[in-house]
Amino acid sequence: MNFETININQEGAILTVTINRPRKLNALSIKVLTEMKILLKTIREKNEFDIKGMILTGAGDKAFIAGADIKEMSQMNPREGENFGKLGQEVTTLFEALPIPIIACVNGYALGGGCEMAMACDFIYASQQAAFGQPEVSLGLIPGFGGCVRLLRFVGAGKAKELIYSGKIVGAVEAKEIGLVNRIFKTKTEMFEAAHEVLELMFTKSPIAISICKKVINAVDGENINDGLEIEKQGFRESFESPEKIEGVAAFLEKRKPVFNQSLIPTFQKRA
Repeated sequence: MNFETININQEGAILTVTINRPRKLNALSIKVLTEMKILLKTIREKNEFDIKGMILTGAGDKAFIAGADIKEMSQMNPREGENFGKLGQEVTTLFEALPIPIIACVNGYALGGGCEMAMACDFIYASQQAAFGQPEVSLGLIPGFGGCVRLLRFVGAGKAKELIYSGKIVGAVEAKEIGLVNRIFKTKTEMFEAAHEVLELMFTKSPIAISICKKVINAVDGENINDGLEIEKQGFRESFESPEKIEGVAAFLEKRKPVFNQSLIPTFQKRA
């Protein structure tokens, strides 16, 4: 697949997706979001890459994604702005819908739409140079790609309101302290090495079980305890229906390493 604004690189079962507009600090234009949507839908529906994990990052050393393309937004009327927000939300939702672990590797600015894209991944790794924020109120706007919803889930209502209302930008250390970032690394190289290492560890586990965990965790977020437990119970039952449960339990009892299915996404699609 050939794209103008994103690069894709596959190493084994890991696909690295890089937003490639370094001169624009990897700002999210309609073109970028459209290409991202095409890529994610293709992976979801066809899995032609045969992957089990993904890394999302940005080109260059200054920005992961510095936000939406402000110049492009300046020409939009309300209807066009709504459609732009819808497109951004479709992309973030597609990230959450992929039944594989996805890590955002953030080096430099992750602001506005960039912070929203990072939060749509399963978790965030950051270099010491990373910075996060939802500064849309400085432009008379609000977060429109899911920021009001997902930041609340990451850091709680009070902190989310403080950051969104003030437009404050926080560094990697504070982002980790408030629960937005999982780990911080001295260099970008160390960050990518760690992302590959943890994904490779995940690949030794049942991919179907991981896909069910992701579906359950995303579904229960915001639910009351009883509804959440019901969703978890259904996911637990679903895992019992998987041949990987038979293999995993048998391997444990036989004191050997399990051999799990390698074709995750088609299997997940059949169950969806």
